[in-house]
Amino acid sequence: MRLNLRFIIGLIVAAVSLFGYFFNTSKNEVTGETQHVNMSTDQEIALGLQAAPQMAAEYGGESPDARATAAVQAVGQKIIASTKAGQTPYRFQFHLLADDQTINAFALPGGQVFITKGILNKLTTEGELAGVLAHEIGHVVARHSAEQVAKSNLTQGLAGAATIASYDPNNPGSSIAKGAIAAAIAKVVSLRFSRNDELEADKLAVDFTPKAGYDPRAMIQVMQMLQQQGGRSSTPEFMSTHPDPGNRIGELQKEIAAQYPQGVPAGLKQ
Repeated sequence: MRLNLRFIIGLIVAAVSLFGYFFNTSKNEVTGETQHVNMSTDQEIALGLQAAPQMAAEYGGESPDARATAAVQAVGQKIIASTKAGQTPYRFQFHLLADDQTINAFALPGGQVFITKGILNKLTTEGELAGVLAHEIGHVVARHSAEQVAKSNLTQGLAGAATIASYDPNNPGSSIAKGAIAAAIAKVVSLRFSRNDELEADKLAVDFTPKAGYDPRAMIQVMQMLQQQGGRSSTPEFMSTHPDPGNRIGELQKEIAAQYPQGVPAGLKQ
């Protein structure tokens, strides 16, 4: 009887988790996709603003290089003003971080975009900078963080349900092992979605950069730079959360050819 009761409770927890995930949907006006999200854009903005100081502190805080900071902000705002990103409710702010050793760029939900001095120093053109920022802007407008939160809530709920249903009072260690397996599966699922998110952000960047006056092929140069850095002893942090640059180069080439079958327009900044 107790086993049946635990099983029933586990089913209820799983059902609530699945219901909360699949019935919380929203159409993304930029991508056109129907997404599973459980937070509003205002909540995304508030979450990003709350987390921004801590994230900046992890990379040495804001860079004291006023000229470089202004350049990053100018390019970022140019992309916002020229694309659908500027038609969203997100409040974009661009931060240059002081860390000149770490090669990384990332975005928080709601429009907080960060780039380290380390990766900026490796970029050789304004177009490359635009490609990196457009990619991070793509994450924001595609609501990837909100999707990841919803997926995380789902997998945690299902893992909790499995633990409840399988708990054996005569062998407490069994639930720990099974819970660990469930958590590992959840992590694999999240990583797979994360890679898809990265490729979608690349796709959006290919769309955004020409509208702001930049050549999308500059993004390929960024990927080539990351490949070279990855071949050295210190792997860029950027590569720990992003797909292999070599794979992304091929995808970028396909996307550029698909979006511009007549060729990339002339006169765009590299």
